Amino acid sequence: MRFLFWVFSLILLFQSTAMAKIVTKDINYNDGELQFTGFAAYPDDELRDKPGILIVHEWWGLNDYARNRAKQLAELGYVAFAIDMYGTGVTGETPEAATKLSKPFYDDRQLMVERAEAGLNVLRTLKGVDTFNLAAIGYCFGGTVVLEMARAGSPLKGVVSFHGGLATPVPAQAGQITIPILALNGGNDPFVPQTEKDAFVKEMTEAKANFTSIDYPGATHAFTNPAATDIGKKFNIPVAYDEKADQQSWKDMQDFLRKVLQ
Repeated sequence: MRFLFWVFSLILLFQSTAMAKIVTKDINYNDGELQFTGFAAYPDDELRDKPGILIVHEWWGLNDYARNRAKQLAELGYVAFAIDMYGTGVTGETPEAATKLSKPFYDDRQLMVERAEAGLNVLRTLKGVDTFNLAAIGYCFGGTVVLEMARAGSPLKGVVSFHGGLATPVPAQAGQITIPILALNGGNDPFVPQTEKDAFVKEMTEAKANFTSIDYPGATHAFTNPAATDIGKKFNIPVAYDEKADQQSWKDMQDFLRKVLQ
């Protein structure tokens, strides 16, 4: 009877989450004297505290793509917060502008982690979040960010990188990474070549990290973004959407989050 009670309770819990209204809102916050505006999405129910997911945007900045991912995570029952790495209203509209915005963080990985953790501190304050169960996901530039958070020991239960850069100027040492890592990459991504993937696997293995690295055959850079194909054509850069890889990577992420978050 006790087992049946818990099964019935879980069914009610998932049904209530699925039926709950999704609340979305912009949230202003500061990192030092700089102002940022992130985007929060979460189920509006009072049943329980829910795991929190930090989302780090592509090199373009916080845009509708990252916001939509936050909504999708909220629909899965998470408290999601898409952070802002560049500043309120600041985005890159061209590859050149995006490169200029992201370069300071590639050059200074400590700054990268500190800026991301400013957003993580906001996630901790959101309604209904379980502050002991936090994870981070990131796309492209954001994938690099969450990997650096794992290397730096940010207070997370796990990180997922989608077509993110895997290289780092300061590789992790043995025992340094204490949380699981999932790296999801395109098998035909010129921005993340095989040599970089091999170096990442070597780094993680020597660091004795709990990691999984998955390549999706034929997928190129930005394969999760439905707008990527048009962007690639507009700017003549090798990015394109891959529906199959997008769907499979989202499933792989969900399986990972279920394992690392309680």
